[in-house]
Amino acid sequence: MSDGPLIVQSDKTLLLEVDHPGAPEARAAIAPFAELERAPEHVHTYRVTPLALWNARAAGHDAEQVVDALVRFSRYAVPQPLLVDVVDTMGRYGRLQLTKSPVHGLVLVSLDRAVLEEILRQKKIAPLLGARIDDDTVVVHPSARGTLKQALLKVGWPAEDLAGYVDGEAHPISLAEDGWNLRDYQRDAVTGFWAGGSGVVVLPCGSGKTLVGAAAMAEAQATTLILVTNTVAGRQWKRELVARTSLTEDEIGEYSGERKEIRPVTIATYQVMTRKSKGEYRHLELFDSRDWGLIIYDEVHLLPAPVFRMTADLQSRRRLGLTATLVREDGREGDVFSLIGPKRYDAPWRDIEQQGWIAPADCVEVRVTLTDAERMAYATAEADERYKLCATARTKAPVVKAILDRHPGEPALVIGAYLEQLHELAAELDCPVIEGSTSNKEREALYQAFRTGEIPRLVVSKVANFSIDLPEASVAVQVSGTFGSRQEEAQRLGRLLRPKGDHRQAHFYSVVSRDTLDTEYAAHRQRFLAEQGYAYRIMDADDLLGPPVPEVGTA
Repeated sequence: MSDGPLIVQSDKTLLLEVDHPGAPEARAAIAPFAELERAPEHVHTYRVTPLALWNARAAGHDAEQVVDALVRFSRYAVPQPLLVDVVDTMGRYGRLQLTKSPVHGLVLVSLDRAVLEEILRQKKIAPLLGARIDDDTVVVHPSARGTLKQALLKVGWPAEDLAGYVDGEAHPISLAEDGWNLRDYQRDAVTGFWAGGSGVVVLPCGSGKTLVGAAAMAEAQATTLILVTNTVAGRQWKRELVARTSLTEDEIGEYSGERKEIRPVTIATYQVMTRKSKGEYRHLELFDSRDWGLIIYDEVHLLPAPVFRMTADLQSRRRLGLTATLVREDGREGDVFSLIGPKRYDAPWRDIEQQGWIAPADCVEVRVTLTDAERMAYATAEADERYKLCATARTKAPVVKAILDRHPGEPALVIGAYLEQLHELAAELDCPVIEGSTSNKEREALYQAFRTGEIPRLVVSKVANFSIDLPEASVAVQVSGTFGSRQEEAQRLGRLLRPKGDHRQAHFYSVVSRDTLDTEYAAHRQRFLAEQGYAYRIMDADDLLGPPVPEVGTA
């Protein structure tokens, strides 16, 4: 037995003692091959999964390095079956390789003939392959490159993609030199991405993922396609690029429902890229025919949704995925690995907070007791109606008002999933609503009024979950959500994490109906943030409805 900071368990979990002097070195050593699951105060839990091991292998780490890290930092003897499994699992990666043949174009080459015979008999894989050239080589149609990698990952034989990238059309891009510099973690993220060619960078909301994208563009020096969730997010990208790089407004095009501009740097929404016209994806074909050198996928965790997956056919270009969390409720995180590339950089939220780059946050769950009438309506409702009933209970309205009264003068967001509830709250709070039907022009005007302080409060639907830059917001009150979505919870807290000019703490409230599905879903929603080290305090609504209590220790 040694005094290492790590306990390696036979169920493939790794427990890291945070206060141990060797913890930082151990964390750096295991980060490439272990996924952080929970990060509370004293012991962080990581898990070694096949996907994490294949991520590490794709990023250039071998089984020997993984075994060495586990043995070197473990306090107790590492279970021998775990070490054997690490070697065997990592050994599955790369026995199939996608390469370019000067005669046949894209081909799948097997370093283990039995593996090729096995996958040729898979019903979902065989149609993606063409003629067999020899015992170890099969033709692959270029359009099937991404789909084939997805399918091979699912059957446990992840292919190593060695087919390379086209350079794309050159275009000069440099970072502006006007008194700002990339932060250390942003520089490390760009270095990790560029060394690997394609992959995903995971950074907290508010930590400057757009600047990582800008720095990657400066490395590529090529025409760039940026895919975003909505037009407002696209225009934020444009403002940042004009401010932070040598690019001018004329060099950046918007390709959306409103405009169809193709420029050396083009920012397009996922929706317009995958919209059908007379049975054809005309916009997708247009982009596929352009000689892009780099493609950036903002909020890349959205990519595996069927309608977005088609954009991943642009496999011959360098691809950078940006996200705050790869968590998906459908468990399809592996699709991002096969379509975009392995995770090249990840930074825990609390680490960035401790460095002062994102605001500290106080998370509070406020539990509301339903009235007898609301309770009875919930108890007698059909199963598929119950969540909406408890999530939109009228009893929540005075609680929301009481929370906002505790933070007079602070810019606040009220966030929910049900439009009728949001309109009722907006009427009571006398503030505007931003929802799906709000025009882009009106959205931008309202966001700008909020940024300047002209409007102190906004009620927003799920359209504000992603890519909305509202650094002034310091209070958010969540009244309803998309069932138990951990990803949504993380994105909503993320609206508050931009650092405040006066170093104020952010306050994130979740108003939940007691003894209902609302409480159940809230517990599931909070899991990701709890894993990142955020602890929720639970408060009874009755305590809030009394006179406001001054908060201790907040600026």
